[in-house]
Amino acid sequence: MDTSSSPAPDLRAAHDAHISPNSRLGLALFAVYLALYLGFMGIAAFKYELFASTPFGGVNLAILYGMALIVAALVLALIYMMLCKPER
Repeated sequence: MDTSSSPAPDLRAAHDAHISPNSRLGLALFAVYLALYLGFMGIAAFKYELFASTPFGGVNLAILYGMALIVAALVLALIYMMLCKPER
């Protein structure tokens, strides 16, 4: 009598086939956001005076970039939600 708590091999394979592509997609979108965030932190650390510039309508770059990060997070979340494979 087998008392192991692991799922049957066919269920495990189906689970992995569903989770693996979604994991890769999530990591790719995370890498995109990380690049955006590292750009923000790079400016803050090495070119802080650049944040004082006002490229659009008198709003400084720090505010614009910060709001863009928030919008990018929401957009990436929506992309992930649309592209994730549904569980079968």
